[in-house]
Amino acid sequence: MEVGEPQKMLYPQDTTETEGAEVLAAVFSPLVRYDENKQPVEEAAESITTTDSKVWTIKLKSSYTWHDGTPVKAEDYVRAWNFAALQDNAMSSSYFFGRVDGYNDVHPGEGKTPTAKEMKGLKVVDDTTLEVTLTAPFSQFKTMLGYTAFYPLPASAIGSDGKLSPTFGEKPIGQGLFKVDKPYKKGTDQTIEMSVYDKFPGKKPTGWTKLQFKVYTSSETAWNDLQAENLDIHDSLPATAISTAKQVLGDRYFDEPDASIGYIGVPLKYNKEFENVDVRKAISMAIDRKTISDTVFSGTRSPADDFINPAIPGYRQGACTACTYNPAEAKKLYESAGGPKTIELGYNADGGHKEWIEAVANNLRANLGIEVTPKPFEKFQGILDALDAKEYKGLFRMGWSIDYPAAENYLTPIFGTGAIGTGSNYGGYSNKEFDDLVAKGDQATDAAEGLKFYQQADDILLKELPYIPVYFYRSNFGHSTKVKNVKLNLLNQINWADVEKG
Repeated sequence: MEVGEPQKMLYPQDTTETEGAEVLAAVFSPLVRYDENKQPVEEAAESITTTDSKVWTIKLKSSYTWHDGTPVKAEDYVRAWNFAALQDNAMSSSYFFGRVDGYNDVHPGEGKTPTAKEMKGLKVVDDTTLEVTLTAPFSQFKTMLGYTAFYPLPASAIGSDGKLSPTFGEKPIGQGLFKVDKPYKKGTDQTIEMSVYDKFPGKKPTGWTKLQFKVYTSSETAWNDLQAENLDIHDSLPATAISTAKQVLGDRYFDEPDASIGYIGVPLKYNKEFENVDVRKAISMAIDRKTISDTVFSGTRSPADDFINPAIPGYRQGACTACTYNPAEAKKLYESAGGPKTIELGYNADGGHKEWIEAVANNLRANLGIEVTPKPFEKFQGILDALDAKEYKGLFRMGWSIDYPAAENYLTPIFGTGAIGTGSNYGGYSNKEFDDLVAKGDQATDAAEGLKFYQQADDILLKELPYIPVYFYRSNFGHSTKVKNVKLNLLNQINWADVEKG
């Protein structure tokens, strides 16, 4: 299967991007998966219960073992989650544990020293039971538990120095369907080799046992390999392939709804040229989303008009008034706001984004009368590293694939203040009113009531445009004649157990 190079070594708690998560999803089994109604159903968990949405009891299935044959225990989850949360470890998924009681003790924030190394809200009850106490009720907590950050870690993952072992990062030991056959040398190896773990207690594929991820720096090259049958699965076809993919692949091509969003990201905290909201609104109004969706993506995208995707409850059609194409008003607003005369537009070249980024650049040049320079980064890792380091000053291509199916997942991880330091808030956006409204949504005991607060938080984003939504994705993927029954789950990952030989 095609995959872009993971940003980091294969550590679950330090992987918040899609490429590494795709690989790790084959190696680990989540506590929950999601059914066709986007509801969480137990996977590695036997049950997940609560009476007040604040104290949660998670019972594990006793049949799961690590790939070295030892049983998976509750302490393996507590170890992983405490490690992820501790500020000193600088894990990118740290903010996912911000609702656990004691998080502020282990992660007090920039410039402050942790007063504890473990969260008091995590408790091992027995070998197969852990108890999680949150600081406040959060009805969506079970829904979160299918995400990469909540995978367990074996004791061997952490070395005697208290840090994650490089050996583990190259060849992680999981408790999922596939075990890694040999260490993966990131930056050098072009493949990641795996085979079915024979003691995996869940469903296994029939007729095949070996899985190989092929690392590409060009989505177009992967498309060529798929056509030549040198690649079996490509789950993110480039824009240049979409118009002919159906003709080339026939019923091996798929165009399906997707809960992801494509944005133009704004380095709000790191470049004062974009500080004035009118500058951001003008840029948004200068983008011809419909033409980009219809022409560049051959109709397989739709113009974004909210920060919440239509696939998830909470979306409101037409909510983003600044997403309406209005070049005349855009130029007037941009000039009155004193927007920058030159803009750089960064994107990763390994993801098939060149065409739509150049279309946006053309829109901005023509409609705002400014100089716009697209800047390709060879790999997704390159632009993520630059954003993590808070050193990239240009606008940037960004996308969001959901971690779990909830409106809140379009808010907290991307725009929450707590996600600036180690999370996915690459623009550095911070707004206390927004944070407070999300917190109120979290603490609502009724889902409908919670959604009202999330939409109020969404209203702030629509007003302030910390990012500029451009399109809602669809999944465009295909496979060779050598395999069949290829399906994507809600997180855009392959259901490997269902794949059959062609």
